Amino acid sequence: MPIKSYLAHPHKGKKNELMEALSVLEQCEVIPSHNEELLILITETDTTTEEEILKEKLDALESLKLLALVSGFNTQKN
Repeated sequence: MPIKSYLAHPHKGKKNELMEALSVLEQCEVIPSHNEELLILITETDTTTEEEILKEKLDALESLKLLALVSGFNTQKN
């Protein structure tokens, strides 16, 4: 089960739009930072295939300027 955390940088003035777009994705949890131009994104997927599909969805967001991976790990399901 891949779990990753990212720093999501929106395009200028697009923080709320990016937060809404990320919030509707089932595998995502979004936490706004105190810095107005930064969001913390946690993703959790069941398979690497699901992770790849999510990555494609993230790459397609027009309000997203930069997505920086902070940490990622894979846990085995029992």
